[in-house]
Amino acid sequence: MQFELQSAFKPSGDQPKAIKQLLGGLSADKKFQTLLGVTGSGKTFTMANIIAKQQKPTLIISHNKTLTAQLAGEFQEFFPNNEVHYFVSYYDYYQPEAYIAKSDTYIEKETEVNEEIERLRHAATQALLTRNDVIIVASVSCIYGLGNPTEYQNISITLKTGDEIKRQQFLRKLITMLYERNDTELKRGTFTVKGEVVEVFPAFSLENFYRITFFGDDIETIELVHHVTKDVVGKLDTIDLYPASHYFAPPEKVSDVVAAIEVELAERLQFFRSNNMLVEAQRLEQRVRYDIEMMETVGYVNGIENYSKFFDGRTAGEPPFTLIDYFRYAAAQKRTSAHDWLMFIDESHITIPQIRGMHAGDQARKQNLIEFGFRLPSALENRPLEFPEFETKIPQLIFVTATPSKYEAEKQEAVVEQIIRPTGLLDPTIDIRPIANQIPNLITEIETRIKHKQRVLVTTLTKRLSEELTDYLIDKNIKVQYLHSDIDTLERLEILQKLRQGEYDVVVGINLLREGLDLPEVSLVAILDADKEGFLRSDTALIQTMGRAARHAEGQVIMYADKVTGSMQRAIDETTRRRAIQQAYNTKHNITPTSVTKAIKQSFLKGIEQPTEVKPLDVAAIPPDERKRLIEELQDQMELAAQNLEFEKAAQLRDQITELETK
Repeated sequence: MQFELQSAFKPSGDQPKAIKQLLGGLSADKKFQTLLGVTGSGKTFTMANIIAKQQKPTLIISHNKTLTAQLAGEFQEFFPNNEVHYFVSYYDYYQPEAYIAKSDTYIEKETEVNEEIERLRHAATQALLTRNDVIIVASVSCIYGLGNPTEYQNISITLKTGDEIKRQQFLRKLITMLYERNDTELKRGTFTVKGEVVEVFPAFSLENFYRITFFGDDIETIELVHHVTKDVVGKLDTIDLYPASHYFAPPEKVSDVVAAIEVELAERLQFFRSNNMLVEAQRLEQRVRYDIEMMETVGYVNGIENYSKFFDGRTAGEPPFTLIDYFRYAAAQKRTSAHDWLMFIDESHITIPQIRGMHAGDQARKQNLIEFGFRLPSALENRPLEFPEFETKIPQLIFVTATPSKYEAEKQEAVVEQIIRPTGLLDPTIDIRPIANQIPNLITEIETRIKHKQRVLVTTLTKRLSEELTDYLIDKNIKVQYLHSDIDTLERLEILQKLRQGEYDVVVGINLLREGLDLPEVSLVAILDADKEGFLRSDTALIQTMGRAARHAEGQVIMYADKVTGSMQRAIDETTRRRAIQQAYNTKHNITPTSVTKAIKQSFLKGIEQPTEVKPLDVAAIPPDERKRLIEELQDQMELAAQNLEFEKAAQLRDQITELETK
């Protein structure tokens, strides 16, 4: 179970130096390092080489499902014989439980669970506990509670041919592990019984199930069977079966858990009744009594995670178990210490603020539910990690970004630059042109690129302008499509694929960063209203946007502006610095830049992320005394969205704030 890196290429450009320096930092026990890699410099390949050299289980955290899926696909190509897994929130649609006191509105939790993502989460945790050659590429959902890894391991069962185990005892064990008996349809998380044959479809399996044949009290054979053709794929000597859910109540613990819930319920009911809050008391008692009855009967209830504190044996304020704890547990069991694994945070300038901001929003929503009798106070313990808790759990960590933020600067013990690209490509040239006549000038530039079969990205400040500009360009017989938050994720990915294929020559949008897709055919990035200082035109946003033109030998950026803002100047200075280093390297080594060529293929999990939308605001229905408070809340949301480079969301919130302020 060793990592085996497979690639037709060897490290080149700045990659050998970056790999050597980062490995040196790891050997010197440096906890925080930064890989400052420009767009197109092969940061993923550098990470893969470090993993292959270190031979340690690795967690890579990314900021959205789309980019996470892309990274997982790339690592699967680099390590086809090893365990590479994808771990994200398994909700395709998620409306969290909430209560709005002003209108006395209770919103029940609604979920649409994506079974494939749930399977992948089980595959990831099982791989961690059974192997060493494991890479998990995860979204920031990996800091949410996941259940106790010790209990998850302890309740699992290992079966071997020749083992003595009573069939009825095995069936009871399956039910304890939350597998459901279904003799009509065998699907993931279920089992069937046909005489001496028990068929079990593991929660992690994609298409195969286990057929276990008993002879009396002995296991005679274990076969792996394809669930559609029913062909025997292979015969096995031993298998590991893990629970069908990460949340469960072991039978021996149910009575203790229920007793602890009863104590808290009694305390809370006394509080409500002593404060004459009889509706809240009745509401809470009815809900909790039902949950207790379900736990005692089947060991599970919807919303069981709200009682995770009791199952995990945690005290108030103690951090929940997360995917990170599965890494720590596996390392402690199989290796020298709980810190003997690696972590990368991809696009750390975006991902770190997301991790930092999750806890506060989660707690505010749950506190309201507790105050009005919908949940016990212990529901607060079902939460994401607080940022200081996250920091205490991380092993050696490498930040990966082209634009480090303040946090990386404070923590990093070494910065390793990866500026030279293997292809010799330079950062794009930058032109600043006046806003007057910007559209006719832009059309001329677009037509030039079309003649050379190149593509163009245009970024605007508003959704409305992106649509109007698109309509105008269509009238000029240009194949163009706009890209913004009203278009769902699947269609967004398809639009970008069509841009690469030449069905579109131009894509216009507010935020052309979030997809995380490589677009090597793009030779021009045009930034309209570049001098409008703000989150859409910050130096970080500008550098990231300009990087979209860095995969083409003729890459160029045109900023339409009447003045040079501080953000523009910082972005231009950094790009110019990098370009000078790249030119000097090419001259010294007699390298001619060549455009990136990359096969056009679909993400292996395309379209699973729902777009981040801001709900429409009915300003007339909001009482005047509520508007000031709402403006402050929306401003906080806007700033967080801007930090996360979710520019479309931030722009929508900005427009809502403006509408409220005009009232």
